Amino acid sequence: MGRARMVDTRPQTARELKFRSLAAELRRRVLDGTWPQGSKMPTEQALAAETGLSVTTVRRAYEVLVQQRLVERRQGAGTFATVRPADAASSRAVVGVLVPTTSLYYPRVLQGVEEAVARAGARLVRASSHYDRAIERDAIDHLLAAGAGGLLLVPMLHELADPLGRAAELLDLPVPVVLMERRLTAAGPRDATEHVCTDHESGAYLAVQHLHDLGHRRIALVLRGDGPHARPITAGYDRAAADLGLPTAVCVSELRADWDPWRADAAITALHADGVTAALCFGDREASLVLGAARRAGLRVPGDLALVSYDNEFADIAEVPLTAVSPPKFRLGRLAAEILLQRMAHDGTGPVHQVQLRPELVVRASCGGETSWSPRGSC
Repeated sequence: MGRARMVDTRPQTARELKFRSLAAELRRRVLDGTWPQGSKMPTEQALAAETGLSVTTVRRAYEVLVQQRLVERRQGAGTFATVRPADAASSRAVVGVLVPTTSLYYPRVLQGVEEAVARAGARLVRASSHYDRAIERDAIDHLLAAGAGGLLLVPMLHELADPLGRAAELLDLPVPVVLMERRLTAAGPRDATEHVCTDHESGAYLAVQHLHDLGHRRIALVLRGDGPHARPITAGYDRAAADLGLPTAVCVSELRADWDPWRADAAITALHADGVTAALCFGDREASLVLGAARRAGLRVPGDLALVSYDNEFADIAEVPLTAVSPPKFRLGRLAAEILLQRMAHDGTGPVHQVQLRPELVVRASCGGETSWSPRGSC
């Protein structure tokens, strides 16, 4: 269990935005042939005069292109667009994909991406941000330098003070971008991103409705509060409780790093004191901890407490197999890649896709049911 990562949520300075924007524009001009391979590029002074930016800003932008091997500096001669060999590999479409981690949630997403990319005869370049903003930015630069003509991104948005500004930066990249499992919910119609996401709100609603149909009336929410999906899951839980006329029940929310057996014991004490008979737990790890705490407290699952987990990564191997909301990870990755490949093939033109996929419910023993797949679930 790692410690909670401290994330710098301060917006970038205007100077930082200018040099990155200029670097993106220069890269676009190199790749579209405005400056053909081998041609001499404008001097820093000439480009500063043309753009109205400082020579220092222009120099930093050129340095980005040097790192991406799109331009080279020749002592005493100037800056030149790099001559790139036209081998078979480089002539294929290249898709770049950035995920926060290659464990747990995202391997199935990546498998879906890989299938679509392979079927299209394209090439895939991968990177991981490890939930670090600086690494995320460097990784995107790396993918572009590797020749990616389009990007599938799972960026850090939910922890930022200005997620709309960050999204605008991503949209300003010189290649098409499709987001996976990220969208600007609070922005409403201002969200211009192309994205494919799981409808986590409907997933939580589905779980609460299932427990209600089984006769439970005091249904709690137990969650990892710092996860990017915590907010829509909470919204889905609240909406279901309101629609079904359920009384207010205790909500337990902790940071991922704080969830341990002792915290799970405290959660069980709170649930039992509140008369709770069922709980939706986000995610599988937290649900497993709650399951263990219930056993230590002498409670039977599902006899005294029915549990539904959210994620379905390892819910089936819990001591009592957990009923779980299962996001369509593989299909999500495949569809996002197909949308991106279409956009790459049509020079970025066409309507913007904003897709939400509804998760399914896998019913197992933790709510008293036989194992089954169902959009509503039944025991």
